Amino acid sequence: MANHSATKKDVRQATKRRERNRYYGKTTRNAINKLREATSKKDTENNLSVTIAMIDKLAQKGVIHKNKAANLKSGLVKKINTLSK
Repeated sequence: MANHSATKKDVRQATKRRERNRYYGKTTRNAINKLREATSKKDTENNLSVTIAMIDKLAQKGVIHKNKAANLKSGLVKKINTLSK
């Protein structure tokens, strides 16, 4: 356990950040899975832009790597483009 007050504060901050990152990461993963399970383009029109924004925010905050974000977005757009109207 930490002995210095600064170290104790760092532990508290890290815990808070970890919980926040887990929440946003899980929420984004759920949105991605929902998009992947979609069967028609109409269902995905609005959800795609929202999900891409979520992925961008995660990459910007450093929760995921920027290349992973690019790969996720690319895969989603490819998937959506193959769907029928």
